[in-house]
Amino acid sequence: MSATPPKQGKPQSAISPTRAENFPEWYQEVIKAADMAENSPVRGCMVIKPWAFAMWEQIQRVLDGEFKRTGHQNAYFPLLIPLSFLQQEAEHVEGFAKECAVVTHHRLQAGPDGKLRPTGELPEPMIIRPTSETIIGASFAKWVQSWRDLPLLINQWCNVMRWEMRTRLFLRTAEFLWQEGHTAHETEAEAREETMRMLGVYESFARDTLAIPVISGEKTAGERFPGAVNTYCIEALMQDGKALQAGTSHFLGQNFSKAADIKFLDRNTQLTHAWTTSWGVSTRLIGALIMAHSDDDGLVLPPRVAPAHAAVLPVLNGKDDARVLAGCRELVDRMRALNYHGRALTLELDARDLRGGDKFWQWVKKGVPVRIEIGPRDLDAGHVVLYRRDKPHKEKAIVPLAELAARLPAILDEMQAGLLARATERRDASSRWVSSEGEIDKLFRGEGAPGFGYCFWAGSPEDEKRLRESLQVTVRCLPLTAPSGIAGQPAGASGPCAVSGKQTGTVAVIGKAY
Repeated sequence: MSATPPKQGKPQSAISPTRAENFPEWYQEVIKAADMAENSPVRGCMVIKPWAFAMWEQIQRVLDGEFKRTGHQNAYFPLLIPLSFLQQEAEHVEGFAKECAVVTHHRLQAGPDGKLRPTGELPEPMIIRPTSETIIGASFAKWVQSWRDLPLLINQWCNVMRWEMRTRLFLRTAEFLWQEGHTAHETEAEAREETMRMLGVYESFARDTLAIPVISGEKTAGERFPGAVNTYCIEALMQDGKALQAGTSHFLGQNFSKAADIKFLDRNTQLTHAWTTSWGVSTRLIGALIMAHSDDDGLVLPPRVAPAHAAVLPVLNGKDDARVLAGCRELVDRMRALNYHGRALTLELDARDLRGGDKFWQWVKKGVPVRIEIGPRDLDAGHVVLYRRDKPHKEKAIVPLAELAARLPAILDEMQAGLLARATERRDASSRWVSSEGEIDKLFRGEGAPGFGYCFWAGSPEDEKRLRESLQVTVRCLPLTAPSGIAGQPAGASGPCAVSGKQTGTVAVIGKAY
């Protein structure tokens, strides 16, 4: 009789708990291990550390280029908004009232006990901007006088504050960084075209730069931006099967222009209100990057958004150190002269006095796409040892130094495409058709990652509320492109709504969201 084989222990990983064990805690541990951010002394706010802020700078660089390419200019508007401005648009104030931080005093004074207390009450309370439609509208009302002043295409990079009760780093914080585009147009058609153009910018950015596949669609009335006529969004699926709204674009109609009195003389010399839009993405995209690509060893970054494309790790022996470090520096400088998708090819030399294994694993956890080791023997042989973050950690390639300039960009492009393909395959495998409320219940009450549920939809706001309260499920969007190839999808272009039973050709994507 053969002996009983020993039990296999679970594979070792750098992050504990793993994704399968506790996804929310894994997410926090990845941020900590990659040294990305930490909670601040201010409730619900975060300190963004250099590695993560460099990601935000890459996001800014690419998006800002797209905004300028499409004719937009950057400007800056006040952090504080008079309360009366927010009250101009009824739906807007109702939508943000519970999230507003309010400034009521402008001075501190020490009391008899030495403690500082606010004094100097403001004649009108000021709101720390949750969004800037109203304050920007006040400027637009002064800038727009004639149809010749239009279109007015403005973008702002700034911070905003929404007093969230339950916060999570990058995904939902009281203060966060974002960009908000605001535009005014002569006609409804032009404003609608702008709304869809910017949605397309976000969709291609998510796909081509972040390697995240998204669904573009329209929000239902219950999920619409307060005061908007139509809200459009991009929705991404994370590895735990939950949906993440990654960007929004709003057609505001004339609601905000009437509230702010943005009027102009049209081509017939008639006084009319402008048609406006707004659109934005935030540091939530960094949370999306973490949850879409990372693994149980830490962060995994698409090369086009990574702060550094490669980490150069010298192998030192105490004897040849000066020669090895000189060779590493020469490599870093030579590669920086190359262009990779609009920026210098960036190699970061890690010459710290640490054990090689510690350095290696720190860069694994930080998600740098490529790790390059160079020691005395490698210099003598004229090659480097290259490790890819998207491959098993012990898998290495020997690359001649003379070929590295040509091969590294190709390797990075292969990794970028591979991450997108992997995320797309995961999303598609987690998408299924649901034809009844019972099937919705089964999908989202079951164990494991729920994913996206597709269905015919003619539900009412009450139907949405019931789904939200009973299953914590929402209609993420009504996709702009007809879905195909969804598991269980019926052949017809129309059918009964999964909730109301009414016949419809409208399709909805349902999911659990953050």
